[in-house]
Amino acid sequence: MSLQVEKLEKNMAKLTIEVPAEELEKALESAFQKNKNKISVPGFRKGKVPRAMIEKMYGPAIFYEDAANELIPTAYEKALDECEEEIVSAPKVDVVQIEKGKAFIFTAEVALKPEVTLGTYKGVKVEEADVAVTDEEVDAQIQTERENSARTITVEDRAVKAGDITTIDFEGFVDGVAFDGGKGTDYPLTIGSGSFIPGFEEQLIGAEIGKETEVNVTFPEDYHAADLAGKPAVFKCTVKAIQEKELPELDDEFASEVSAFDTLEEYKADVKKTLEIKKADAAKSAKETAVIDAVIENATMEIPDAMVETEQRQMIEEFAQRIQMQGLTMEQYMQFTGMTPQVMMEQTKPQALKRIQSRLVLEAVAKAENLSASEEDFEAEIKDMAEKYQMEADKVKELLGEKGKDQVYEDLAIRKAVEFLVAEAK
Repeated sequence: MSLQVEKLEKNMAKLTIEVPAEELEKALESAFQKNKNKISVPGFRKGKVPRAMIEKMYGPAIFYEDAANELIPTAYEKALDECEEEIVSAPKVDVVQIEKGKAFIFTAEVALKPEVTLGTYKGVKVEEADVAVTDEEVDAQIQTERENSARTITVEDRAVKAGDITTIDFEGFVDGVAFDGGKGTDYPLTIGSGSFIPGFEEQLIGAEIGKETEVNVTFPEDYHAADLAGKPAVFKCTVKAIQEKELPELDDEFASEVSAFDTLEEYKADVKKTLEIKKADAAKSAKETAVIDAVIENATMEIPDAMVETEQRQMIEEFAQRIQMQGLTMEQYMQFTGMTPQVMMEQTKPQALKRIQSRLVLEAVAKAENLSASEEDFEAEIKDMAEKYQMEADKVKELLGEKGKDQVYEDLAIRKAVEFLVAEAK
């Protein structure tokens, strides 16, 4: 196999990969063996037709596609090993020559890792977030816990008020005609949840059980059903049941039920401490992001579109794996949400670009400051991974392999670069 590398504009390159004719012949024979039982020729039983006869009748190109598909992955991997450039995208492959008795030639257009020219990266100025926890924030957190601990009681002697959990029947009309999807029976609706069209829930306040109430709304201009977008509608609603939440008293008994503390004061102090930790963590993360954003802003790099697209596809694959763990396939997710692959790619583009920019500048900072991970750092990281996944450290190393080990070292150096930039920030 031979390789030629032609650098193109915008950090792209074309790899021209040539595979010897002998290797092509082996792949053609393999394609013949795989397909011979599927091909019929008069006078021959299936699977017994000589390859030469098949190629004579259907042309030698009959096995070209399968042969190319067999050769390209292996040849491309060998090319990656030989290529001195750092390739950072999936290849765009084009077959240049495939013919019996001749070398097989194909090209792979790829993105190359961009060079980064750092601007100012030490002492960048960022705002410090306020990490003080107010009494109001403590009260709000405790109120949330009260809501979670509330019991639901049925109400029969009053009309609907804000916060009620109602059960309603409804039917919607546009220009006096009922529309598809506008009817519901025994529908649970919490007043103030914002789950219905704006203005709908507020008009049910004051409605009495068993009495029909007319609700007048206008569908938003961006409503998902185009035939209803921007149109006024009337919903005829009947409240069938009203429930309300009964909150527990805010006292020592409540504190002992929802926490490990005996008194309300102890519980409040613990809530405040927890909020302080969360705020400090959030502030730390926000500062890191702000510092990295500033370094990116001061740096210069030309990121090829193919590199961004590869990152987008990786992000979507990561998302697919996460929802699969919840028992949902991407096809089901698309059906439930109305999402399309094209929209998902477009939505992930800004984040994909930011991930690439962040990684590149942090690698550049680590190189500029000679930041690297020690063997002790690596062993500590392996220990943490082993505890997280409940495995032996040696097993983690085995699963990582050499490439995975190198990646851990790189990630640790990136982490040191983040710590360095934050420590230097003003």
